[in-house]
Amino acid sequence: MASVGGMSTPPSHSSASEPAAEIAVIGGSGFYSFLDDVEEVEVDTPFGAPSDRIALGVLGDRRVAFLPRHGRDHRFPPHRIPYRANMWALRSLGVRRVLAPSAVGSLVPAHGPGTLVVPDQLVDRTSGRAQTYYDEGGAVHVSFADPYCPAGRRTAVATARDAGWEPVDGGSLVVIEGPRFSTRAESRWYAAQGWTLVGMTGHPEAVLARELALCYTPLCLVTDLDAGVEEGEGVTMEEVLRVFAANIDRLRGLVADLVQALPAERDCPCPNVLDGMKLPLELP
Repeated sequence: MASVGGMSTPPSHSSASEPAAEIAVIGGSGFYSFLDDVEEVEVDTPFGAPSDRIALGVLGDRRVAFLPRHGRDHRFPPHRIPYRANMWALRSLGVRRVLAPSAVGSLVPAHGPGTLVVPDQLVDRTSGRAQTYYDEGGAVHVSFADPYCPAGRRTAVATARDAGWEPVDGGSLVVIEGPRFSTRAESRWYAAQGWTLVGMTGHPEAVLARELALCYTPLCLVTDLDAGVEEGEGVTMEEVLRVFAANIDRLRGLVADLVQALPAERDCPCPNVLDGMKLPLELP
C-alpha cells in the first residue's frame, strides 16, 4: 500500500484497553490505499460485509482505519456500495471520526479541476438507497440540518491552507443516484439552485455517520465541470480518474496532515446527537 510517512507497527484490533482505530479514512474513486505496514481485518455486521477488508495502522500517534469505498478493485458502483455495513464496521472498530475524500463535478465554473472544496451542505437526489439503521422498532429522527461535523470542517480548511491549497470553505453537494453522469438539463438545473458540487457517494454516507454519532468531514476534489456548466463533450470516467490521479499524492498528504491535526477530544455536537433517544438496536 502507498506510504504517507510516519507509520509504525499497526495496532491489534483485539485490544480491550483501546479501540483498534479512532479515525477512519474512506477513499473514493482513485483513492484505493492510504496506510503502510497495516493489519487487514474482515468485519461482519448485521448489514452484511463492508466494501473491502479494513486496513488498520498508526499515523504519528493516531490509530487509523482505511476503507476503500468502492472496494480496491472498484467493484461497487455508487448505488451498490454497502454504505450501512461500511459505517457500522468502522464504528465497531472504535472509529468516531470519519474523513471522506471523494471525486466530484463542479457546478461553478470558477471551481475548476483540482479545486478542493469542503462543503457545508448536502442535497439528496438519490433513490432506492437504504439510508437509515432504524427501519424497525420505532422512529429515530436525527438532526441533519448541518450534515457535517463543524469541528472537522474547520480543521480541514485550516489544514489545507497550511499545506498550500486554496480550499473553498462551504458549498452544497448534490448527490445523484448514478452511475450515469448528469444530463446537461439536470446539470443546469442543479447550478440554477445555487448548488456547488455534484457527486454520487456523499449520501447516505453522511446521514449514516450521523445516526451512529460519528463526526463526518467531506473532502471534495473537483475532477471536472459537470455537463451543462459549459459546452463540451460532457464528463467521462477517464477524465475523472485522470484528474484524480494527478492530485492523489497531494490529497493523501493532506489527509495525513488532517489526521494529525484533528483535536484529541471531540468538541462538537456530533457525539451527543442521539442523547435522549430510544434506539431500537444497540450500537457497537
